[in-house]
Amino acid sequence: MELGLPLFPGIKFPTPRNTVLARSSPNNLPQFSSNASSSTSISVKPPTKTVPGKPEADVVVIGSGIGGLCCAGLLARYNQDVLVLESHDLPGGAAHSFEIKGYKFDSGPSLFSGFQSRGPQANPLAQVLDALGESIPCAKYDSWMVYIPEAEFLSRIGPTEFLKDLEKYASQNAVQEWKKLLEAILPLSAAAMALPPLSIRGDLGVISTAAARYAPSLLKSFVEMGPQGAFGAPKLLRPFSEIMDSLELRDPFIRNWVDLLAFLLAGVKSNGILSAEMVYMFAEWYKPGCTLEYPLNGSGAIIDALVRGIQKFGGRISLGSHVEKIIVENGKATGVKLKGGQFIRAKMAVVSNASMWDTLNLLPKDQLPKSYIDRVKTTPQCESFMHLHLGFDAEQDVREDLGIHHIVVNEWERGVDADQNVVLISVPSVLSPNLAPPGKHVLHAYTPGTEPFELWEGLDRRSAEYKKLKAERSEVMWKAVERALGSGFNRDKCEVKLVGTPLTHQRFLRRNRGTYGPAIQAGQGTFPGHSTPIPQLYCCGDSTFPGIGVPAVAASGAIVANSLVSVSQHSQLLDAIGI
Repeated sequence: MELGLPLFPGIKFPTPRNTVLARSSPNNLPQFSSNASSSTSISVKPPTKTVPGKPEADVVVIGSGIGGLCCAGLLARYNQDVLVLESHDLPGGAAHSFEIKGYKFDSGPSLFSGFQSRGPQANPLAQVLDALGESIPCAKYDSWMVYIPEAEFLSRIGPTEFLKDLEKYASQNAVQEWKKLLEAILPLSAAAMALPPLSIRGDLGVISTAAARYAPSLLKSFVEMGPQGAFGAPKLLRPFSEIMDSLELRDPFIRNWVDLLAFLLAGVKSNGILSAEMVYMFAEWYKPGCTLEYPLNGSGAIIDALVRGIQKFGGRISLGSHVEKIIVENGKATGVKLKGGQFIRAKMAVVSNASMWDTLNLLPKDQLPKSYIDRVKTTPQCESFMHLHLGFDAEQDVREDLGIHHIVVNEWERGVDADQNVVLISVPSVLSPNLAPPGKHVLHAYTPGTEPFELWEGLDRRSAEYKKLKAERSEVMWKAVERALGSGFNRDKCEVKLVGTPLTHQRFLRRNRGTYGPAIQAGQGTFPGHSTPIPQLYCCGDSTFPGIGVPAVAASGAIVANSLVSVSQHSQLLDAIGI
């Protein structure tokens, strides 16, 4: 699965390989200021007045996050005329990359699996890339460093290695409970993965493309699960903590560890995540032969591949094209108005890849039911992020066995969702040296969706108060980095030092209050579907089903694309890619 999040779009961006791209006015991008040891500024093309090419498309997609790009790519594959409008000067949203002084930073997701999978049970993003005829070269690995109150150890994925960690750092009781958990949930993975994500659509056509088409495999999965597994299948749509409770798992280490995995996956603990999501993750991480994967050119390689796929099939992307309003005529979404005033007509549909709160702000309120407005405004939000991006000399006396990923948990008692308690660190140049100049390393540390926006709200980014708070709240990340890299690491010797705050998130990613996404607890609420009260307006991304995370947003974009074409077109695509 994928962890991590977004940041700093706009610091001397390299032009992505084989990408677009039409550029409209990027003057909505503010100057970036940092405490970096290097002088940095935004590099953008001179503004133009309008989106190049015809000012219309069958489908207009607002935003080029992974969900929007997956939607646009499949629509182009379906021979629809699709236009993606992106406010910033680089595609990718939360998953873009940026470059400073030869260091190429991931802004967001950094922990991946399933890129090389193919077939019906493949990762949703892998299925979209397969449909687009694209692939991503990856380095494979199977472990990350863990720094928890009990110990520091190299945690390996797979069915047996973690048992050794539990025996050494936890207890024999933890070993037995982990075995009990795997024995109970791995059979459920057959049901959780029985329907290929690419077969789902948002209308009754799903009966043909999913239910009927995969009825034999569904039946087979239930047979293979046996009575116990089949009986437990309905639990897939309930909180994962209920499965743990039913198994009477009480070991504190096991409960804390599962909470951590759930939080890294979806921003909620085990009592808030759907069992289906966790079971899918366990199937990818704790079955024989499983590995993790990192794109050899960074997370930006994912975006490059999706953009190539869109363009390969005739789709368009216009960067620096800030959508100001969604136009509603005769009760239907008919296009969008850009900041410069240009109207872009959408003949079939408008798809918003913005968050539910930001999409609401694009719509005329008099065209929306009060119930819809109230639901969006009252949906709880995950908190925001602190980020630390570093470029430093590998010759510093850092640990010789430095790995790509490090997870630091300061206190279990506070909960993994407590602010300043969990820090994630990625050093991707360990596996992909081309991300940094020769003999250098690139590092991204962050607090994962736990930084309260309220601490920052209303602060002037140029003020001494903001700079002071920035230094104070980033210290937890510096300490985690020093712990992970070893006593020889010297923060003062870093060639690049960038600190990002919730205001950075809000400003550059245009995320309402800098949020990670909706904090919807399984069993207490459900992620919204993809249609809206406005005909011809659809939504995809982390504000829609199936939720937060790269596999989820890729699936959401695919569902919307599938829903906009006929069942026969959808079925032909499934045939073409062999699922």
